[in-house]
Amino acid sequence: MALAGFRPLLGFHSAASSSSRTPFALSSPNKCNWTLPFLPNSDTDRPPPFLVMAEVRTAAAGTPGRGYWRLPHVLTVAGSDSGAGAGIQADIKACGAAGVYCSSVITAVTAQNTIGVQRVCSIDENMVAEQLRSVLSDMQVDVVKTGMLPSAGVIKVLCQNIKEFPVRAVVVDPVMVSTSGDLLSGPTMLTGLQQELLPLADIVTPNLKEASALLGGISLNTIDDMRFAAKSIHEYGVRNVLVKGGDLPNSLDAIDIFYDGMTIELANQYMVLMSMKKLHTVLFEEKTFMSYMDHARMTRNTHGTGCTLASYIAAELAKGFSMLQAVQEAKTFVDSALLHSQDLMIGKGPQGPFHHLFRQQIIPSQKPRFDAKLLLLYAVTDSGMNRKWGRSISEAVEASIEGGATIVQLREKEAEAGEFVEATMECLDICRTSGVPLLINDRIDIALACDADGVHLGQTDMPAGLARKILGPSKIIGVSCKTAEQAQKVYADGADYIGCGGVFPTTTKQDNLTVGLEGLRTVCLASQLPVVAIGGINSGNVQSVMQLGLANLKGVAFVSGLFDKECVATEGRRLRSLLRDSLQAHE
Repeated sequence: MALAGFRPLLGFHSAASSSSRTPFALSSPNKCNWTLPFLPNSDTDRPPPFLVMAEVRTAAAGTPGRGYWRLPHVLTVAGSDSGAGAGIQADIKACGAAGVYCSSVITAVTAQNTIGVQRVCSIDENMVAEQLRSVLSDMQVDVVKTGMLPSAGVIKVLCQNIKEFPVRAVVVDPVMVSTSGDLLSGPTMLTGLQQELLPLADIVTPNLKEASALLGGISLNTIDDMRFAAKSIHEYGVRNVLVKGGDLPNSLDAIDIFYDGMTIELANQYMVLMSMKKLHTVLFEEKTFMSYMDHARMTRNTHGTGCTLASYIAAELAKGFSMLQAVQEAKTFVDSALLHSQDLMIGKGPQGPFHHLFRQQIIPSQKPRFDAKLLLLYAVTDSGMNRKWGRSISEAVEASIEGGATIVQLREKEAEAGEFVEATMECLDICRTSGVPLLINDRIDIALACDADGVHLGQTDMPAGLARKILGPSKIIGVSCKTAEQAQKVYADGADYIGCGGVFPTTTKQDNLTVGLEGLRTVCLASQLPVVAIGGINSGNVQSVMQLGLANLKGVAFVSGLFDKECVATEGRRLRSLLRDSLQAHE
């Protein structure tokens, strides 16, 4: 959701002026150039995630003509936590969970655990400077995220390097006090933070203690106090302020204030997770404040939440999302991680780390992770074609499996619910006898009632994350995507695979936007999920699809190319043979 008047937030920091902005351009040795303008005010007009889909061709780096790509890159400049709950360890885990590369510059080494901080040893300023130059001069950093900065000297060398080397955004987590209450930075760094670093920052994310310190130790006890703090910190020159209110006295909710100079936003995270947003609008000193609230998570495992939130914001910015979207995605992630950490036990102290990698966890009672090889020959039924050839749904499914289908989706838009349930049960018997998964298109209710193997959802259907909550962790969930941005989102939502199309014009969905082979390539390069191509694909063009040679393009879905034939089994065997030949040619 874009706020009216929400201004562009990302761009280069230059030595000439911290506020100057130029479009980002990437060029390859073969003189292929991409230019990305600033993020516009409209979400719908926003460019796709930054560089996720950028293909860099270079003969010097490998096989001539082969496509190379890189991950969005966050550099964290922070202290090391020996217990790995916070600091650079938390930053790296958070960025990894977001699918973003994370390099690090260590500013201090701490001895700490779940009990507290036992010792802090600052790194020499010259060594910090060398680390910064090593990474920034070579590795195409998109976003710099800062954490523990133990001295004014470290802040100075950091600011010098930010001005010298171009980055899209700077995220400042003003770490001064650990979650356990231990002092991590001296008072001398406050002036450097206020006068040098904040004017270069795109967002700063203080908690109540840090916000108070930045403002000379004022008391912050109410939401109005937090609004005042956000507005006051913004006057240091930082473009956006997120004041975190997890420790707000006498509040059962975790309330955060977002301020960009024009609007203030608080996010109700629990409601966001349920895809419902409730906004409360009030006026404060002639500024508009919109409020959302998180339900506080009751768990001891909160160590590193601040580092993680800031790092996840940085990761989303590195992908090219707007500031407000990045903040919302980060809040969603932290809330989900806390929820999955409620019963986690690491260490004997009062504040343990939380579970950054909960999305990768496999519970022993679950099925194994989704096998992408199942997407090879993906059969999608069609009621109109069944009528044309006088076949029932179950007969069509049985014939497709006989022809070599590796997975089947029932796409029946016309059947009544009772009729559809009966047909689904018949098809499940056929599929399970053959060991072929059966998915239902759109209808989560049918999938749930029949215990189907999963669902395939469109962009206007229920979000994959909510479908997962309803169906459970063992079911297969696929989502249709046409853009790199959509591909990134469904990965974050926990989908198992992406269906990308229509690759070619199709008669089964006449109003369906055709993405073409290049659109398919873009989605594949942006996706960390396996992809199946769909739309207008048949025996005459299937090999041109597979000849793209993309590592995560795992198969092709056929509708009319398989079912609009007199003998489905014969056509299936032909298509499977063509797919197999294409795969062998690229091994």
